[in-house]
Amino acid sequence: MFGRSACRSMRCIGSATTRQAVQRCERRGFADAATSQSKTETPRKGGFGKLLGLTLYGSVFAVIGAGAMWKSMTANNMGFLSDADSLRAFTPAEADAEAQKAESTINNHPLVKALRADPTYRESRPHMKMPEAYRARSLTGGALLGPRKVPIPPYQWLAPEGKAMTAITYVGEDLCGHPGIVHGGFLATMLDEGLARCCFEALPHKIGVTANLNIDYRKPTPAGSFLVLRAETIKVEGRKAWVKGHIELLAAPGEKPTILAEATALYISPKYAAMMPRIQ
Repeated sequence: MFGRSACRSMRCIGSATTRQAVQRCERRGFADAATSQSKTETPRKGGFGKLLGLTLYGSVFAVIGAGAMWKSMTANNMGFLSDADSLRAFTPAEADAEAQKAESTINNHPLVKALRADPTYRESRPHMKMPEAYRARSLTGGALLGPRKVPIPPYQWLAPEGKAMTAITYVGEDLCGHPGIVHGGFLATMLDEGLARCCFEALPHKIGVTANLNIDYRKPTPAGSFLVLRAETIKVEGRKAWVKGHIELLAAPGEKPTILAEATALYISPKYAAMMPRIQ
């Protein structure tokens, strides 16, 4: 009996020892697996952080480089012209008959004379303020300017602090969607750029990008027309500006203008605006 009891006791002790050993091995295995997983994940997180850091690093220096290039251009008289210089940059005598007629019509219109008589407005031809190399790559300052498109650079009159703006553009026969009707996309471009120019003076660093633009087209726009764009800044909050405006036909004295399209827009000055070239 004693011997059998002793044997059973020894077997129990052995079984218990074995179970304890197995449990220790399992715990050790789980711990090793957890440690291995942790070591595996750590480089992954570190790699992502490093990639993000390099991306931000590159972006910062790209912006700095663009700003430095712009400063260099300005220092070498390759920057934007002043308002007064922009008015002298276009020579009607060197243009074709269509451009000369459009230029004469605008300069002799009563609306233009009234705007020029108001000393609070700043007159300019904003597209002619761009350096020639820059203008060649601009949609509105390059691609859309020319015979039978926009044959003469538009005029602009800007009120103090970006409160209001009036611009006059002549549109030729080659910017149509349907025959004889100016393409709605061109009018949208006019409104986007015109409303933006109106509010720039009210924004930090005088630069903004379009957050949204809402357009209601009222009537077809005939090609070969003089178009008046009127814009008004209605609200400014920090880096945001809300603007409304419309395009109308240049009316004869005593006639009521025909409104062709109306728009509202929101423009935001980017946080990195200080490094961007000022396009006005």
